[in-house]
This record gives sequence, structure tokens and C-alpha cells, in this order.
Amino acid sequence: MRQLGELEAEIMDRLWSWGRPATARDVRDDLNRARPIAYSTVKTVAGILVTKGMLTREKDGRAWSYRPTCTRQQYTAARMQEALGDNPDPAGALLSFVERISADEVQALRSALRAARRRDGT
Repeated sequence: MRQLGELEAEIMDRLWSWGRPATARDVRDDLNRARPIAYSTVKTVAGILVTKGMLTREKDGRAWSYRPTCTRQQYTAARMQEALGDNPDPAGALLSFVERISADEVQALRSALRAARRRDGT
């Protein structure tokens, strides 16, 4: 799963945050609060995200309604797994990561590991 471009990330961020399908016009209207952007640009980038498998689309009247194919957490996990898979020393990469995260993030990681162990029955 490739890293998202700036506008791709902004579109995905809105769709993930809203938790509902939205049209390109909905996204454009929200993006326009921060900076001007054309409807056609949002529609084009949303189409690219469909091609990449990040969004699905469904007809909503005359427009397309877009929905993420994964959660923000699933996307982040896939990116992390990809980064580890490309590294010849995944244990070293994980150690470097853990050394840089905050105490709250360490607690979240410990909690996630406990939940994974319970799920696996170990």
C-alpha cells in the first residue's frame, strides 16, 4: 500500500473522519474552507483513489458517492507492515521505533500486544 499524496491524504482524512460516504462536492466544499480547490480536481483524485483500491464508489443520483475500503488504522498498519517487510533488520527497526515513541504510545502498544495475545490464545 503506497503512501498517499497530499490531496489524497486530505480526501481520505475527511472520509475517515466523517465515517460516512460522501460525494466529491461534499469533500470539495470542506476543503474550500482552508484553500480554494476545483470540483474537477477532487473528482479526479477521488477516481485515482478508487483505482488504487482506497475508495469504492456508488452512484448517488447523478454523482458518485465515495467510501473508504479500509479504516485509518488498517491503512496505517499496512504501511507499517510494508516498512518492516522492506527492512533487512525488522527487529532493529522496531527497537528504533519504540525508543522514539511517547510513554502513552508505549502503553497503547503494550495494550495492543496483550489484546493480540488474548486473541491468539497465548
